[in-house]
Amino acid sequence: MTERKPPGVSFESFVDKQIREAEERGEFRKLPGFGRPLDDDRAPYDELWWIKGKMHREGASVLPPALALRKEAEDAAEAVAAAVSETQVRRILGEINTKIAEALARPPAGPPLNLKPFDVERTVAEWRAGRS
Repeated sequence: MTERKPPGVSFESFVDKQIREAEERGEFRKLPGFGRPLDDDRAPYDELWWIKGKMHREGASVLPPALALRKEAEDAAEAVAAAVSETQVRRILGEINTKIAEALARPPAGPPLNLKPFDVERTVAEWRAGRS
C-alpha cells in the first residue's frame, strides 16, 4: 500500500480497492504459504507461540534434566533392541548406566527421576534370547 487514502473516500472501499489491484497484479501469489490452508484459529491464544514454533522448526526441545534422562534411557532400550552385537549392547548399557548413576548421586532439578540402572547381564541375556 503505497498511496494515501484520498479525502472523501471511505476507508473500507479504499482498502478493498488496494487489495483488488494487488490481487490483479498477482502480488499475493509470491507470498510464502500461498495456496496452503491457514493454521487452526480455534486453539487458545499462547503468548509464546512464536518461540514454540521456532523451536519446533529448529528441532530443539527443552526438557528438565530428569525427563531428558528418562527419554535417553528409553532411546537406549530401543538401541539395545536394534544392536547387532553383544559388545554394542554392553557399550550402550554402560553409557546410560553411568549417566543414571550420576543422576542418582546428585538428583537433577525437576520431576523425580524414577530410574534405576539397567541390569546389564539380564538385558544381555534377553537380547541373546531375542536373537535365537
